[in-house]
Amino acid sequence: MRVSVLQENLQKGLNIASRAVKSRPTLPILANVMLSTEDARLQISATNLELGISAWIGAKIDEDGAITVPLRTFLDLVNTLPSERIDMDLDIRTLTLHLTCAGKTANIKGMDATEFPLIPEFDPTRAIAVPGLVFKEMIDQVAFAAASDDNRPTLAGVLARFEGDLLTLAAADGYRLSVRTTELEFSVGDREPDPMIIPGRTLQELSKIISDEDEEVLISLPDGRGQVMFGLKNVVVVSQLIEGKFPDYEAIIPRHCETTTLVYTDELLAACRSSEVFAKDSANTARVLIEPSGNTNIPGRILIAGRSQEKGDAEAPVDASVNGNAVEIAFNIRYLIEVLNVIKEDQVVLETSGATAPGIVRPNGRDDFIHVIMPMSTTNR
Repeated sequence: MRVSVLQENLQKGLNIASRAVKSRPTLPILANVMLSTEDARLQISATNLELGISAWIGAKIDEDGAITVPLRTFLDLVNTLPSERIDMDLDIRTLTLHLTCAGKTANIKGMDATEFPLIPEFDPTRAIAVPGLVFKEMIDQVAFAAASDDNRPTLAGVLARFEGDLLTLAAADGYRLSVRTTELEFSVGDREPDPMIIPGRTLQELSKIISDEDEEVLISLPDGRGQVMFGLKNVVVVSQLIEGKFPDYEAIIPRHCETTTLVYTDELLAACRSSEVFAKDSANTARVLIEPSGNTNIPGRILIAGRSQEKGDAEAPVDASVNGNAVEIAFNIRYLIEVLNVIKEDQVVLETSGATAPGIVRPNGRDDFIHVIMPMSTTNR
């Protein structure tokens, strides 16, 4: 293999592929990245057997070939090189990759590419297209609500469900639920797959890879593999699916509320952050007091309060339009902050029905995103 690439392109491709390499791989080959030539491009692939990523960069190919090299060593080296052309020449006998860039040289010992786990071929003709930046936003508004531990495998994943021309993503960790829908340009028709549970970590990595250049994300399911594949402009991501049954999340969503509160998103977020300073010492529990106005000339308000027995307390009032009864409820303030961080609209709606009922957070004027947060007990706090 003899290949020439630009340093910045190689660096970018390695950074993308590195998201599939674990810090402590189970097999030595899984610490490596595979370099292979394909149609005047260099393919850079990495996998941890649960998540696989392939990125393609432009290259001058003088001789085809393939090799795997230690990802961390290779990336550290490339990061030290100037933004110029890198020439790579493989000695197939010793499995050594020789690099030359701006007078600098290096040799990296590799492993045979045939030992690298096979990443399935992506078939775009059988894929479902979703607008790229829309899918990125969907992931960002849902995946953070998935469970972070693997003790409950299905809750560590995100449910993806296609129905006609609708795509729904849903995640829940037992304390909160996030649901986002979008309308597709075309109905999936007879290509409609069964609902699937995608690891939340996979989607979070995918969101980081999706760029403005990716006008659409193609979603495909290889036959009989229990996998899902995502095709971008120059990247393919493949992930194992999670087996099991996702909870009936629709049963968790309250169908009515007693109090509806409209507030500016950035003001509520700032109040939550102030209270979090003290609430973090009380299992992130913060009191949320909602008070309607008794006078048409005076707005209602939300008061966010955090308290620490050892350090002190903070209260932050925010003007709001309140329709309904006064409510005092306790939420995990971290959950409120995380959902407000993914809402881009100027105003947010908070729906409540008392101290023991779930609360709903949603962007004002939109019905495609809903977030449910379970209340916390304030006993002895």
